[in-house]
Amino acid sequence: MTSEVTVRWLGTNAWEITGNGATVLVDPYVSRTYTGATVPGQFDPETPITVDESAVDEHIGAADSILITHAHFDHIADVPYVAEKTGATVLGTETHLNLLRAMGTPDEQLSQVGGGELYQFDGYTVEVFRSSHGVSGKHKTLLFPGTRPGPVPEKPEVIKDLVEGGSLAYLVTFGETSLFFNGLPSFHEREVAGVRPTVLFMQGPNPAYPDYVERMLAATGRPPYIVPTHWDDYEAPLKEPAVDLFGAAALGELVAEASPDSEWVLLDHLESHTFGG
Repeated sequence: MTSEVTVRWLGTNAWEITGNGATVLVDPYVSRTYTGATVPGQFDPETPITVDESAVDEHIGAADSILITHAHFDHIADVPYVAEKTGATVLGTETHLNLLRAMGTPDEQLSQVGGGELYQFDGYTVEVFRSSHGVSGKHKTLLFPGTRPGPVPEKPEVIKDLVEGGSLAYLVTFGETSLFFNGLPSFHEREVAGVRPTVLFMQGPNPAYPDYVERMLAATGRPPYIVPTHWDDYEAPLKEPAVDLFGAAALGELVAEASPDSEWVLLDHLESHTFGG
């Protein structure tokens, strides 16, 4: 079994991971629906949920597993189409999966997790960790909070219907190469402590979380490679170069200070990088 793993950035927190003949997707969202979210004062929570099937078909092929970090539109809106197209197993919380059911995702492909699970798939393992979504403002508010337990809810129609639903992080391991996906500007420090990934995927600093970058790097043993994620203008075209709206440059400076031996791997839209071997 090889330890060589290739990752490709599909913008936002969407990643394609390939190794040992398998493909894992994290938050596969490529529709890039315009909601005004990246323009101050223009965000429209009533924006209809849309899926750009042509973009999905162009950028996403086969998949064996789909890992959901949380249920906001820029993470799961494309998942029902991707799941039906690929037949992949989808991991997520009860809320994530109920929202996906409501959007027509095949129920037999859905695997409910909550943190603590370690699953063996063909050629790789997936370990699940509880996490937390970022908050903002004086009162530390969460965008579109809430859960959807119990019966399947009505079909979500607009982006505010896709509530956060709990957040997760994942450790994906191919042989000796492990990749920790924490696509949120927060984490559960005591749960993550002791995890030693080869590659850490993380967001830039958030003023709500003191010393976030330093604490994350210390908890994960200052991994050999650090990759920024979810830093682009996720409503701009995927085929154009990524625009740093969410602190990739700032994160790079903090990583260099806190973990100078870690290699900083900054990928542009649709760019790939291979780790291990």
